[in-house]
Amino acid sequence: MKKRSLKLRSVPTEVHKLERFTEELCDEYNINNSYFGNILVVLTEAFENAMFHGNAADPEKFITISFEPRPKGFLFEVRDEGKGFDFDNIPDATDVEGNPEGKGTGLYLIHSLADEVSFTDRGRCIRILFSIASINQQTSIERRTLLNDFIKTGKEEKTKKAE
Repeated sequence: MKKRSLKLRSVPTEVHKLERFTEELCDEYNINNSYFGNILVVLTEAFENAMFHGNAADPEKFITISFEPRPKGFLFEVRDEGKGFDFDNIPDATDVEGNPEGKGTGLYLIHSLADEVSFTDRGRCIRILFSIASINQQTSIERRTLLNDFIKTGKEEKTKKAE
């Protein structure tokens, strides 16, 4: 299981690369369609926030999406080159009267669909974790393979000594 990343320009047409990246990861890890949908919506929202709010739609700036499988699931990081923001004071997207512009809707959606969300680098990086059981299954399969290889090697050593 290795870490991967994708570097995108801050332009809306780059979203198709993010979609393909997400689809390839979900295919590789056998993630079902409903979870794929959650991951894709969250990463698209994070990309759009990074593009429009973080990088101020500057096509000269980049957004980096990193992926790392973890024992608890999929960890994504979406990092922009902007100034950051005060992530402790995000407007309540559900407060129609106090927030008539609907600010913070994308972040509300991200928090609703992901299992864990945190910010680093003064808000320039959002870390998103999806708890996916198949990751643990994959780890189990890899460990079982290593154990079987170890046992097989030990048996081969004993056979050689007996000859």
